Amino acid sequence: MTTTVERKATNVHWHEGEVTREKRAEILGHKGATLWFTGLSGSGKSTVAVAVERALAARGVLSYRLDGDNIRLGINSNLGFSAEDRQENIRRVGEISKLFADTGVVVLSSFISPYRDDRDIVRKIHESGDLPYLEVFVDCPLEEAESRDPKGLYKKARAGEIKGFTGIDDPYEAPLSPELHLNTAEMTLEQEVEIIISTLQEKGVITKG
Repeated sequence: MTTTVERKATNVHWHEGEVTREKRAEILGHKGATLWFTGLSGSGKSTVAVAVERALAARGVLSYRLDGDNIRLGINSNLGFSAEDRQENIRRVGEISKLFADTGVVVLSSFISPYRDDRDIVRKIHESGDLPYLEVFVDCPLEEAESRDPKGLYKKARAGEIKGFTGIDDPYEAPLSPELHLNTAEMTLEQEVEIIISTLQEKGVITKG
């Protein structure tokens, strides 16, 4: 699988504005960052992201969730689930996350993103812009995720109605060194949120309190 993207546009140049990232952070009262939630379908990625969004709002921190299904209903509606389309799906979301983070928003990107190479692309996108990026591994045993099956997708995959389903007939490559590792089968949602908020404080993205 290739990890590079062919640039077709020519004679294009980045146009720098006059309002700095620091000024935007001053206006908002916090910095921007991307939290990338990765894990199996049914692992609890969206549940944690929703709870973190609520906790950040209570602290006066502007955040925005980018969710797999929501993105595929809109900007990425032309992509399927082949390895190539999944890679492009994640690349686009990585670029969107970078733009949000650059404005000063705390981005909560929740995607299965099963391949390490694809997630590495997103990390490099943020590193190139000197933006905080935290990979959050929402770790859940396959048996537990399958028993939850909130969308009935595992059942369809087992019946052969869905091909290339992550965890069944397509691999999930777990992160090797994520910034945060949440064992959802062992932790409460409150504990997960507390760890994430504390990490954002330690990283200086948001202030304590």
